[in-house]
Amino acid sequence: MDPEMEDLVQLRGRTASAAIMGGTFDPIHYGHLVAAEAARVKFQLDKVFFVPNRQPPHKKDYQVTAAKHRYQMTVLATITNPHFYVSRIELDRPAPSYTIDTLRSVKELLGSKTQVFFISGADAILDILTWKDVDEVMEMCYFIAATRPGYRLEELGRRLGYLLKKYSHKVFCVEVPALAISSTDIRERVTQNRPIKYLLPESVENYIYKYELYKRAGSTLKTHVAQELKGNEVKD
Repeated sequence: MDPEMEDLVQLRGRTASAAIMGGTFDPIHYGHLVAAEAARVKFQLDKVFFVPNRQPPHKKDYQVTAAKHRYQMTVLATITNPHFYVSRIELDRPAPSYTIDTLRSVKELLGSKTQVFFISGADAILDILTWKDVDEVMEMCYFIAATRPGYRLEELGRRLGYLLKKYSHKVFCVEVPALAISSTDIRERVTQNRPIKYLLPESVENYIYKYELYKRAGSTLKTHVAQELKGNEVKD
């Protein structure tokens, strides 16, 4: 059993709540962390489990960074929050990663007395109609859609149709200003030697530069450091 998932077993047999936050986390950033903490507080969640995907079915054309790097960055980002845990449950399973398979595993570990929530960005939930066994997914958990300020649940309704009408009591929105940050933008910034400071935890930033993730061929940590020093020069 995944060591981190052993914590789920502790919740078995009592009324409790746990959340799964899935994603590629390529890389994880403050938007993910703020969304998870906002959901944890609002819904009084006992634990939030970050579950990095192995190879999401909806991102077949995008080659995600090696699992070992994404897992380690997620651990570094969450280690200071005692309510956050990271699980390899999808990374250790053959690709692709399906939410329904993860939910089935988690529900089996937790038992029937624990409420399970799934935290995701509203944009990702808009793709839910394409998910495997979507009706079973909706039956098994509550959904927390992390949205930018001003985003309304009605907007989800227009896109999800019958599904949201049927399960409206199981979908909630949480506004997260930090969702303006995106992993795509961070990767592009690194590739272009632009700063990523304050977009993600410093430990993750250092990890990215140490292992030269998202770099073009020939672009190195030395180049980044040189630019940082140049930018910090004191001018008369």
